[in-house]
Amino acid sequence: MSGSIDVHTHYVPRGWPDLGSVSESLPWLRIDSERDAMIMMGSSEFRAIHDNCWDAEVRIGEMDADGVDTQVLSPTPAFFSYGQSPGQAAKISAIFNDLALEICAPAPERLLPFCQVPLQDPDAACRELERSIANGHRGVEIGNHVGDRDLDSAGIVTFLQHAASLNVPVFVHPWDMAKSPRLERWMAQWLTGMPAETHLSILAMILGGVFDRIDPGLRICFAHGGGSFAFWVGRMDNAWHQRHDVIGTSEHPPSHYLGRFYTDSVVFDHRALRLLVDTIGVDRVLLGSDYPYPLGERPAGRVVHSSPDLGEAGRQAILRGNAETFLGLERVTR
Repeated sequence: MSGSIDVHTHYVPRGWPDLGSVSESLPWLRIDSERDAMIMMGSSEFRAIHDNCWDAEVRIGEMDADGVDTQVLSPTPAFFSYGQSPGQAAKISAIFNDLALEICAPAPERLLPFCQVPLQDPDAACRELERSIANGHRGVEIGNHVGDRDLDSAGIVTFLQHAASLNVPVFVHPWDMAKSPRLERWMAQWLTGMPAETHLSILAMILGGVFDRIDPGLRICFAHGGGSFAFWVGRMDNAWHQRHDVIGTSEHPPSHYLGRFYTDSVVFDHRALRLLVDTIGVDRVLLGSDYPYPLGERPAGRVVHSSPDLGEAGRQAILRGNAETFLGLERVTR
Protein backbone atom coordinates (compact mmCIF):
# COMPACT_ATOMS: atom_id res chain seq x y z
CA MET A 1 0.00 0.00 0.00
CA SER A 2 1.31 3.45 -0.82
CA GLY A 3 2.00 5.87 1.99
CA SER A 4 -0.11 8.94 2.58
CA ILE A 5 0.26 12.48 1.26
CA ASP A 6 0.17 15.27 3.83
CA VAL A 7 -0.86 18.56 2.19
CA HIS A 8 -0.57 20.74 5.30
CA THR A 9 2.95 21.06 6.68
CA HIS A 10 5.24 24.03 7.13
CA TYR A 11 8.94 24.77 6.85
CA VAL A 12 11.29 27.37 8.28
CA PRO A 13 14.79 27.81 6.82
CA ARG A 14 17.76 27.70 9.18
CA GLY A 15 18.34 31.39 8.73
CA TRP A 16 17.90 33.87 5.90
CA PRO A 17 19.41 37.16 4.73
CA ASP A 18 18.57 40.41 6.46
CA LEU A 19 15.12 41.45 5.26
CA GLY A 20 15.79 45.14 5.53
CA SER A 21 15.43 46.24 9.12
CA VAL A 22 14.70 44.91 12.58
CA SER A 23 11.09 45.73 13.31
CA GLU A 24 8.10 44.03 14.85
CA SER A 25 6.83 43.07 11.39
CA LEU A 26 9.96 41.48 9.92
CA PRO A 27 11.06 38.03 11.09
CA TRP A 28 14.55 36.79 11.86
CA LEU A 29 15.83 33.56 13.36
CA ARG A 30 17.71 33.24 16.61
CA ILE A 31 19.78 30.06 16.50
CA ASP A 32 19.88 28.46 19.96
CA SER A 33 21.63 25.17 19.10
CA GLU A 34 22.23 22.82 16.21
CA ARG A 35 18.65 21.55 16.58
CA ASP A 36 16.76 24.46 18.12
CA ALA A 37 15.91 28.01 17.12
CA MET A 38 13.46 30.79 17.89
CA ILE A 39 11.47 32.73 15.29
CA MET A 40 11.77 36.36 16.30
CA MET A 41 9.57 39.29 15.34
CA GLY A 42 11.76 42.26 16.08
CA SER A 43 12.70 41.86 19.74
CA SER A 44 9.78 39.53 20.54
CA GLU A 45 9.90 35.74 20.61
CA PHE A 46 7.28 34.33 18.25
CA ARG A 47 7.75 30.55 18.20
CA ALA A 48 10.33 27.98 19.24
CA ILE A 49 11.17 25.57 16.41
CA HIS A 50 13.39 22.56 15.86
CA ASP A 51 15.45 21.03 13.08
CA ASN A 52 12.44 19.19 11.61
CA CYS A 53 11.53 22.62 10.19
CA TRP A 54 14.60 22.73 7.91
CA ASP A 55 16.39 19.38 7.91
CA ALA A 56 15.11 17.02 5.18
CA GLU A 57 16.68 13.97 6.82
CA VAL A 58 14.92 14.65 10.13
CA ARG A 59 11.61 15.29 8.37
CA ILE A 60 11.82 12.10 6.36
CA GLY A 61 12.59 10.07 9.47
CA GLU A 62 9.44 11.41 11.13
CA MET A 63 7.43 10.94 7.93
CA ASP A 64 8.51 7.30 7.80
CA ALA A 65 7.47 6.84 11.42
CA ASP A 66 4.01 8.23 10.57
CA GLY A 67 3.62 6.29 7.30
CA VAL A 68 3.70 9.52 5.27
CA ASP A 69 5.15 9.14 1.78
CA THR A 70 4.94 12.78 0.67
CA GLN A 71 4.64 16.17 2.34
CA VAL A 72 3.65 19.51 0.88
CA LEU A 73 5.89 22.13 2.52
CA SER A 74 4.20 25.51 2.75
CA PRO A 75 5.52 28.78 4.17
CA THR A 76 4.95 29.65 7.80
CA PRO A 77 2.20 32.32 7.52
CA ALA A 78 4.08 34.76 9.77
CA PHE A 79 6.42 35.29 6.79
CA PHE A 80 3.74 36.38 4.28
CA SER A 81 4.63 40.07 4.78
CA TYR A 82 1.35 41.35 3.37
CA GLY A 83 1.73 44.49 5.48
CA GLN A 84 5.02 45.45 3.81
CA SER A 85 5.38 47.43 0.60
CA PRO A 86 4.86 45.35 -2.55
CA GLY A 87 8.56 45.59 -3.41
CA GLN A 88 9.66 44.47 0.05
CA ALA A 89 7.12 41.65 0.10
CA ALA A 90 8.26 40.46 -3.34
CA LYS A 91 11.86 40.39 -2.10
CA ILE A 92 10.88 38.43 1.02
CA SER A 93 8.78 35.98 -1.00
CA ALA A 94 11.66 35.30 -3.38
CA ILE A 95 14.09 34.71 -0.50
CA PHE A 96 11.87 32.19 1.26
CA ASN A 97 10.78 30.51 -1.96
CA ASP A 98 14.38 29.90 -3.00
CA LEU A 99 15.28 28.59 0.46
CA ALA A 100 12.29 26.22 0.35
CA LEU A 101 13.70 24.65 -2.80
CA GLU A 102 16.98 24.04 -0.99
CA ILE A 103 15.18 22.35 1.91
CA CYS A 104 13.28 20.05 -0.45
CA ALA A 105 16.20 19.34 -2.80
CA PRO A 106 17.53 16.24 -0.95
CA ALA A 107 14.21 14.40 -1.49
CA PRO A 108 12.32 16.00 -4.39
CA GLU A 109 9.87 13.11 -4.77
CA ARG A 110 8.86 13.25 -1.12
CA LEU A 111 9.06 16.95 -0.24
CA LEU A 112 6.95 19.20 -2.47
CA PRO A 113 7.41 22.95 -1.97
CA PHE A 114 4.56 25.47 -2.14
CA CYS A 115 5.57 29.10 -2.66
CA GLN A 116 4.36 32.36 -1.15
CA VAL A 117 3.60 35.53 -3.10
CA PRO A 118 3.20 39.26 -2.40
CA LEU A 119 -0.58 39.02 -2.53
CA GLN A 120 -1.08 42.74 -1.83
CA ASP A 121 0.12 43.39 -5.41
CA PRO A 122 -1.66 41.06 -7.90
CA ASP A 123 0.81 41.69 -10.73
CA ALA A 124 3.82 41.04 -8.50
CA ALA A 125 2.08 37.99 -7.05
CA CYS A 126 1.48 36.55 -10.51
CA ARG A 127 5.11 37.17 -11.49
CA GLU A 128 6.45 35.46 -8.37
CA LEU A 129 4.07 32.53 -8.88
CA GLU A 130 5.34 32.06 -12.42
CA ARG A 131 8.98 32.34 -11.32
CA SER A 132 8.49 29.88 -8.47
CA ILE A 133 6.63 27.29 -10.54
CA ALA A 134 9.33 27.49 -13.21
CA ASN A 135 11.94 26.86 -10.51
CA GLY A 136 10.22 23.78 -9.10
CA HIS A 137 7.45 24.80 -6.73
CA ARG A 138 4.33 22.64 -6.97
CA GLY A 139 1.69 25.09 -5.74
CA VAL A 140 1.13 28.22 -3.69
CA GLU A 141 0.01 28.98 -0.16
CA ILE A 142 -1.83 32.24 0.46
CA GLY A 143 -3.28 33.85 3.55
CA ASN A 144 -7.03 34.09 3.89
CA HIS A 145 -7.05 37.90 3.68
CA VAL A 146 -4.85 40.90 2.99
CA GLY A 147 -5.61 43.55 5.57
CA ASP A 148 -9.34 44.21 5.24
CA ARG A 149 -9.56 42.59 1.79
CA ASP A 150 -11.04 39.10 1.71
CA LEU A 151 -10.64 36.50 -1.03
CA ASP A 152 -13.36 38.14 -3.12
CA SER A 153 -11.26 41.28 -3.52
CA ALA A 154 -10.74 42.01 -7.22
CA GLY A 155 -6.96 41.78 -7.05
CA ILE A 156 -6.97 38.50 -5.17
CA VAL A 157 -9.51 37.06 -7.61
CA THR A 158 -7.20 38.08 -10.47
CA PHE A 159 -4.40 36.12 -8.79
CA LEU A 160 -6.65 33.08 -8.24
CA GLN A 161 -7.70 33.18 -11.89
CA HIS A 162 -4.04 33.23 -12.89
CA ALA A 163 -3.31 30.25 -10.66
CA ALA A 164 -6.20 28.39 -12.28
CA SER A 165 -4.90 29.25 -15.76
CA LEU A 166 -1.51 27.80 -14.82
CA ASN A 167 -3.14 24.70 -13.28
CA VAL A 168 -1.49 25.52 -9.95
CA PRO A 169 -3.13 24.29 -6.72
CA VAL A 170 -3.79 26.88 -4.01
CA PHE A 171 -3.66 26.23 -0.25
CA VAL A 172 -5.39 28.84 1.93
CA HIS A 173 -4.12 29.26 5.49
CA PRO A 174 -5.57 31.58 8.16
CA TRP A 175 -3.28 34.22 9.60
CA ASP A 176 -3.30 37.61 11.30
CA MET A 177 -6.25 36.82 13.54
CA ALA A 178 -8.21 39.49 15.38
CA LYS A 179 -6.69 40.61 18.68
CA SER A 180 -8.35 41.65 21.90
CA PRO A 181 -7.81 41.07 25.63
CA ARG A 182 -10.48 38.37 25.50
CA LEU A 183 -8.44 36.45 22.92
CA GLU A 184 -5.14 36.62 24.79
CA ARG A 185 -6.07 33.81 27.20
CA TRP A 186 -5.72 30.09 26.48
CA MET A 187 -4.34 30.60 22.95
CA ALA A 188 -7.88 31.68 22.07
CA GLN A 189 -6.67 33.32 18.84
CA TRP A 190 -5.67 29.86 17.63
CA LEU A 191 -8.61 27.99 19.16
CA THR A 192 -11.37 30.32 17.94
CA GLY A 193 -9.75 32.86 15.61
CA MET A 194 -8.18 30.45 13.14
CA PRO A 195 -11.39 28.44 12.58
CA ALA A 196 -13.38 31.67 12.25
CA GLU A 197 -10.94 33.16 9.74
CA THR A 198 -11.07 30.02 7.60
CA HIS A 199 -14.87 29.93 7.72
CA LEU A 200 -14.98 33.59 6.68
CA SER A 201 -12.61 33.03 3.75
CA ILE A 202 -14.80 30.27 2.30
CA LEU A 203 -17.88 32.46 2.82
CA ALA A 204 -16.16 35.31 0.98
CA MET A 205 -15.48 33.01 -1.99
CA ILE A 206 -19.17 32.07 -2.06
CA LEU A 207 -21.09 35.24 -1.20
CA GLY A 208 -18.50 37.39 -2.94
CA GLY A 209 -19.42 35.58 -6.14
CA VAL A 210 -15.91 34.22 -6.76
CA PHE A 211 -17.05 30.69 -7.47
CA ASP A 212 -19.70 32.08 -9.85
CA ARG A 213 -17.15 33.74 -12.10
CA ILE A 214 -13.83 31.97 -11.63
CA ASP A 215 -12.62 28.99 -13.65
CA PRO A 216 -14.22 25.87 -12.11
CA GLY A 217 -10.89 24.15 -12.67
CA LEU A 218 -9.38 26.14 -9.78
CA ARG A 219 -8.05 23.66 -7.21
CA ILE A 220 -8.24 25.37 -3.83
CA CYS A 221 -7.95 23.85 -0.37
CA PHE A 222 -8.69 25.46 2.99
CA ALA A 223 -6.72 24.54 6.10
CA HIS A 224 -7.99 23.23 9.44
CA GLY A 225 -10.98 21.38 8.06
CA GLY A 226 -12.46 24.59 6.67
CA GLY A 227 -12.83 25.95 10.19
CA SER A 228 -16.43 25.92 11.40
CA PHE A 229 -17.88 26.09 7.87
CA ALA A 230 -19.19 22.51 7.70
CA PHE A 231 -21.18 22.93 10.92
CA TRP A 232 -22.99 26.06 9.72
CA VAL A 233 -23.91 25.36 6.09
CA GLY A 234 -27.58 25.11 7.08
CA ARG A 235 -27.47 28.46 8.85
CA MET A 236 -25.88 30.09 5.81
CA ASP A 237 -28.44 28.60 3.45
CA ASN A 238 -31.25 29.74 5.73
CA ALA A 239 -29.87 33.28 5.78
CA TRP A 240 -29.49 33.26 1.99
CA HIS A 241 -33.19 32.40 1.60
CA GLN A 242 -34.64 34.41 4.49
CA ARG A 243 -32.56 37.57 4.06
CA HIS A 244 -31.97 37.41 0.34
CA ASP A 245 -31.97 41.20 0.21
CA VAL A 246 -28.66 41.13 2.11
CA ILE A 247 -27.22 37.65 1.66
CA GLY A 248 -28.28 36.87 -1.90
CA THR A 249 -25.06 38.06 -3.47
CA SER A 250 -24.20 34.69 -5.03
CA GLU A 251 -26.14 32.99 -7.80
CA HIS A 252 -26.96 30.01 -5.58
CA PRO A 253 -27.24 29.27 -1.85
CA PRO A 254 -23.96 28.40 -0.11
CA SER A 255 -24.51 24.63 -0.10
CA HIS A 256 -24.50 24.68 -3.92
CA TYR A 257 -20.75 25.37 -3.90
CA LEU A 258 -19.66 22.48 -1.70
CA GLY A 259 -18.02 20.68 -4.63
CA ARG A 260 -15.82 23.65 -5.55
CA PHE A 261 -13.16 23.41 -2.83
CA TYR A 262 -11.18 21.03 -0.64
CA THR A 263 -10.32 21.13 3.03
CA ASP A 264 -7.67 19.29 4.97
CA SER A 265 -8.52 16.69 7.59
CA VAL A 266 -6.86 18.14 10.69
CA VAL A 267 -9.94 18.36 12.94
CA PHE A 268 -8.67 15.97 15.68
CA ASP A 269 -11.99 14.23 16.38
CA HIS A 270 -13.90 11.37 14.74
CA ARG A 271 -17.24 13.21 15.02
CA ALA A 272 -15.85 16.34 13.41
CA LEU A 273 -14.30 14.32 10.60
CA ARG A 274 -17.60 12.51 10.00
CA LEU A 275 -19.46 15.82 9.75
CA LEU A 276 -16.82 17.24 7.43
CA VAL A 277 -16.95 14.23 5.11
CA ASP A 278 -20.75 14.13 5.16
CA THR A 279 -20.92 17.85 4.33
CA ILE A 280 -18.28 18.46 1.67
CA GLY A 281 -17.83 14.90 0.37
CA VAL A 282 -15.25 12.19 0.95
CA ASP A 283 -13.60 13.18 -2.34
CA ARG A 284 -12.94 16.72 -1.06
CA VAL A 285 -11.01 16.04 2.15
CA LEU A 286 -7.20 15.82 2.05
CA LEU A 287 -4.89 14.56 4.75
CA GLY A 288 -3.34 17.45 6.65
CA SER A 289 -1.40 17.51 9.89
CA ASP A 290 0.02 21.04 10.44
CA TYR A 291 3.41 19.37 10.98
CA PRO A 292 5.79 20.18 12.63
CA TYR A 293 4.01 22.60 14.96
CA PRO A 294 2.74 21.58 18.41
CA LEU A 295 -0.95 22.15 17.60
CA GLY A 296 -0.70 19.70 14.70
CA GLU A 297 -1.68 16.05 14.55
CA ARG A 298 0.89 13.35 15.29
CA PRO A 299 1.07 10.80 13.97
CA ALA A 300 -0.22 12.42 10.81
CA GLY A 301 -3.59 10.94 9.84
CA ARG A 302 -4.30 9.45 13.27
CA VAL A 303 -8.01 10.34 13.17
CA VAL A 304 -8.42 9.25 9.54
CA HIS A 305 -6.71 5.91 10.19
CA SER A 306 -8.81 5.20 13.28
CA SER A 307 -12.16 6.58 12.08
CA PRO A 308 -15.02 4.12 12.63
CA ASP A 309 -17.08 5.90 9.96
CA LEU A 310 -14.82 5.63 6.90
CA GLY A 311 -14.76 2.60 4.66
CA GLU A 312 -11.41 1.54 3.30
CA ALA A 313 -12.03 3.30 -0.03
CA GLY A 314 -12.86 6.58 1.71
CA ARG A 315 -9.91 6.25 4.03
CA GLN A 316 -7.49 5.76 1.13
CA ALA A 317 -9.08 8.65 -0.76
CA ILE A 318 -8.40 11.01 2.14
CA LEU A 319 -4.95 9.62 2.90
CA ARG A 320 -3.71 9.77 -0.69
CA GLY A 321 -6.03 9.66 -3.68
CA ASN A 322 -7.66 13.07 -3.25
CA ALA A 323 -4.25 14.72 -2.79
CA GLU A 324 -3.02 13.15 -6.02
CA THR A 325 -5.90 14.86 -7.79
CA PHE A 326 -5.39 18.17 -5.98
CA LEU A 327 -1.66 18.18 -6.68
CA GLY A 328 -1.91 16.82 -10.20
CA LEU A 329 0.32 13.84 -9.40
CA GLU A 330 0.57 10.58 -11.27
CA ARG A 331 -0.55 7.67 -9.14
CA VAL A 332 2.59 5.98 -7.94
CA THR A 333 3.57 3.45 -5.33
CA ARG A 334 6.56 3.60 -3.04
